[in-house]
Amino acid sequence: MRYITPRKAAQGLGSARSGTHHHWQMTVSSYALIILTPLFLIAVGAGIGLPREELMAHFGRPFPGVITALFIIVGMVHFIKGTRIMLDDYLYGNVNKLAIVASNIFGWGVIAAAVFALAKMAFTTPAI
Repeated sequence: MRYITPRKAAQGLGSARSGTHHHWQMTVSSYALIILTPLFLIAVGAGIGLPREELMAHFGRPFPGVITALFIIVGMVHFIKGTRIMLDDYLYGNVNKLAIVASNIFGWGVIAAAVFALAKMAFTTPAI
């Protein structure tokens, strides 16, 4: 028994009609993370060992702050989408729904906390 028609196969749409789109999103976010990861390591590495005031000033500058924010946002959205696939494969019923909700809350909570911390560092003048 086949669940996909030849027309759907030609259009690249599976039975759920979203597999190709989801795969494309995961591929694009993977490539974005390939670029952002070394930049993030450079931005964070430059701040290692700095005193608190200098560290806040470091992440208050545009390059480290924006790279860190982009890395966290893209990384956590990639995490949310990846865990959704994993949870759909291994969990069923209400446990699946609860796990997906928990994964989304965790991912967006990390994004919100990181962006808030970076904004606070950017807009707080360190006391010198």
